[in-house]
Order: sequence, then structure tokens, then C-alpha cells
Amino acid sequence: MIDLGISKLAMIGAVALIVIGPEKLPQVARTVGAWIGKAQRYVSDVKAEVNRSMELDELKKMKDTVENAAKDVSQSIQTNAADFEKSWAEATSEAASSEVSDYQVSLPGPQYHHPKKNWRLKQGATPNWYKARAGVRTKALSGAARVARFRPSQFN
Repeated sequence: MIDLGISKLAMIGAVALIVIGPEKLPQVARTVGAWIGKAQRYVSDVKAEVNRSMELDELKKMKDTVENAAKDVSQSIQTNAADFEKSWAEATSEAASSEVSDYQVSLPGPQYHHPKKNWRLKQGATPNWYKARAGVRTKALSGAARVARFRPSQFN
């Protein structure tokens, strides 16, 4: 790298003052400063881009390793599931064949059916006993029925 000490910078400044002249020296110094700033920004942008590409490569490698691990896990789960299903089928077939040969297998009675389960009726979330206790109306009244219900007794 270029080694610029104070003595070398002073010599460059003196030569520039003599060659360029005192009138144009500030303008030239501003121009050189702007070029140096642009060069520094360009170098920092290049460094940032290189760092981003390196991080992107690392992320791609990490993604590949995670995907490979996930594939290995899914394959091991599938093989374990297949082994389990095979052993389950063998065990149930052995149990069924031994039960049939030992005695007559009786089927259970009718399946349990919840007594209040009616899929056609929509039941509210709040119980009716709570609605009655709280004074919540459970049935809608038409306008005429409401007038008749709350009509004073002198008009009946």
C-alpha cells in the first residue's frame, strides 16, 4: 500500500500549489475529494456485495442441509410406519385366527347412540334454564302478539 506520511503530503501540497496556482487549488482539492469519496463508496459497496453473496452461499448450504435432514426424517418415518403396519396386520391376523378357532366370536350389541343428538336441530350455547332464570326471551313474538300480550286490561 502507498505509505503517505505528513512530510510526503506537505511536499505534494507544495508542488500542487506551485503547479496549479493558488486561485484554482481549492476547486481542484474539492474535485479530488469528491473522487476519493466516490472511490470509497464504490469500494464499500463492492465489499457489502461480496459479504452478501458469501452469506447467501452459506444460507443456501444451510437450506440444503436442512432439506436433506427433513428428507431423511420423512423417509425414516415412512419406513417405520410401514414396518408398524406390517407387524400390526400380522398381529391382528394371528389374534383373529386364534379367536375364531377357539370359540365363536360374538359381535357386540347395537352401537351407542346419544339420546339427545338430533342433527337437524340447532341448539344454542346457553342452556334454557339459564335463559329462563335470567329473563332472556327464547321465543320471538310478532308485533300483534306483543301488543295483545301487553295491552292493559281495560281494553280487553
